[in-house]
Amino acid sequence: MTKIRVLVVDDQTVVRDGVVAILSFYPDIEVVGEAEDGAKALALAQQTQPDVILLDLVMPRLDGLETIPKVKEIAPEARILVLTSFAEGERVYQAIKAGALGYLLKDATREQLVQAIRDVAKGQVSLHPTIALKLIHEINNPSDLSSFGEPLTPREKEALSLIARGLSNQEIAAQLHVHERTVAKKVSSILQKLHLANRTQAALYAVREGLTGLPGKNTGRGLR
Repeated sequence: MTKIRVLVVDDQTVVRDGVVAILSFYPDIEVVGEAEDGAKALALAQQTQPDVILLDLVMPRLDGLETIPKVKEIAPEARILVLTSFAEGERVYQAIKAGALGYLLKDATREQLVQAIRDVAKGQVSLHPTIALKLIHEINNPSDLSSFGEPLTPREKEALSLIARGLSNQEIAAQLHVHERTVAKKVSSILQKLHLANRTQAALYAVREGLTGLPGKNTGRGLR
C-alpha cells in the first residue's frame, strides 16, 4: 500500500498531538513531520516532500497564508489542506487563491479529516460544508479585488470566460480559431497576471469579476 505522507503544521502542541494520534490509526496515512510555524514547515516540506500538508492559518513567525505560496515553490507536488478555526469567507478565498486545495474547520470529525486528506492527496478539492457556503457567499458578494496584479487584455478576458465555462485548451483553441499552443501561452499569462495557481482559481476569479457571460466572439484575428 502506498501511504499518503502528511506534514502536520499547527502552533498548538495539543492540536498537533491530537491530529497525529488520530492519523496513526489509518494504515494508508503516515505523518512524516510536525511544525509549529510556517518557517519550520518550509524547512520540513523541502526535506520530506510530503503528499499533503495539513496547515493552520494563524501561527507565529510565518502564518498560513504567507506559507502557502512559499510551500508551492519548494514542494510543488504537495497538496495543501487548511485546518483552522476560522471560517470567514475572505480568509477562505485568500487561502484557495494562494494555492490550498482543501479547507477544513477544526470542529470536523476524524472521518471528515481523514477523507479530506485522501481527497486532497488525489488532487480533489475538499471543502467543509460550512466553508463551501462561505465561499459561495464570497463569490456572490466579492470584496476588494485590488490585490490582483496586472490588468487583463480584452482577449485574455475572453479566454478567461471560456476557462470559467469549463473548456479545455483544445476546445478554447477550436472556438477562437487559434493554435492550442497559443491558448496555453495565454492561460499561463492570465495565471501570472492574476497571481493564481491553476485554472480552478482562474475560474473562481472569473465568477467574481462577472466574466463568465462574455460571448465567445470569433473575430478571425486570434488571440493577441
